[in-house]
Amino acid sequence: MKNRVIKIFKNIKKEPDAIIILNSIYPRIDENFFYFTGLEKGLFENSAIVLFPDGNIELFVTGLECLSAKKSKLKINLFKNYKEFNKFLRELLSSYKTIGLNYKAISYYDLNKLRETFPKKDFIDISENLLNARLIKDDQEIKLLKKSCKISDDIMKKIPDIVADDITENKLSAEIDYNLIKNGADKPAFDTISSFGKNSAQPHYTHGNVKLKNKDFILCDFGASYKNYKSDITRTFVFGKPTKKQKEMSDTVLKAQELAFNSIKVGIKANEIHKKVFSYINKTKFKGRFIHSTGHSLGLNVHDGIGFSQDNNTLLKENMIFTVEPGIYLPNLGGVRIEDDVLIRNEGVEILTKSPRHLIEI
Repeated sequence: MKNRVIKIFKNIKKEPDAIIILNSIYPRIDENFFYFTGLEKGLFENSAIVLFPDGNIELFVTGLECLSAKKSKLKINLFKNYKEFNKFLRELLSSYKTIGLNYKAISYYDLNKLRETFPKKDFIDISENLLNARLIKDDQEIKLLKKSCKISDDIMKKIPDIVADDITENKLSAEIDYNLIKNGADKPAFDTISSFGKNSAQPHYTHGNVKLKNKDFILCDFGASYKNYKSDITRTFVFGKPTKKQKEMSDTVLKAQELAFNSIKVGIKANEIHKKVFSYINKTKFKGRFIHSTGHSLGLNVHDGIGFSQDNNTLLKENMIFTVEPGIYLPNLGGVRIEDDVLIRNEGVEILTKSPRHLIEI
């Protein structure tokens, strides 16, 4: 964890004297808290960490989280109430002038409370620096993400055996979530998508009480959260024999994804990947039906910083992890999306999700 702290300070042009990562009430929990502590269990509401340029970390928790906090092996400051927490902070930071904060995660209320506590200190926004530092995964993060991907793969392979006549989207979603946890996930990485037929044309549709019908697309998009690290995989099946158009959609998306795999290299701008995929699909009969970015970074969050989007000029670097997920969506028929998680290496990409990518008939 010390190396992660040192890395973030080096990543800030105007280095602060200290950084405060502050949690509020769920769901306003800053994922950076877990990044710097390495803690895997516990909610840690109203907890905080203070980071210093030499890599040291001080952890502030209530009695509710004390036992969980001890697993971090960090210095723990146990406080009973907000007044005592403020007293600890004032004593710890009395000689420091500039404090870094994650403006993207802290609430306006908590920011004002800090300003009241430290009226003479300068607060600076380091949210982009935190995201950029976390884009490059270390060996431990890569190990956890690979395990998360393995769990998702294991469940994706079960889908053909789970699907049956008259199954509903809700039931399929429940089966996926149950199997994720049964096979080692702490929880689903996000609200599982299991969409049938025309519903699969909505990229962020989740699930409903819709029954499966013959020749329906079955689009399954889910991930495992394993020790806080998220995977994200999508496969599209068809119930019965696919029509010619359904097969053309799947073949086009598969070729677009392969184009992305072959284009991802260290030193290329992220938007170049999207431009190539977008341009390829627009040269087919499905012009205008690819309606989202080509992928996004993965980590402690499912969308963990940047993506393969039109306006992202970030240069790709080794040990970044992204999804690659082209899709085609026809409102009156349905949608096809194929999504895999990839680790960028100097020599190209390592595909972390291994499930078959062609259109599978069930």
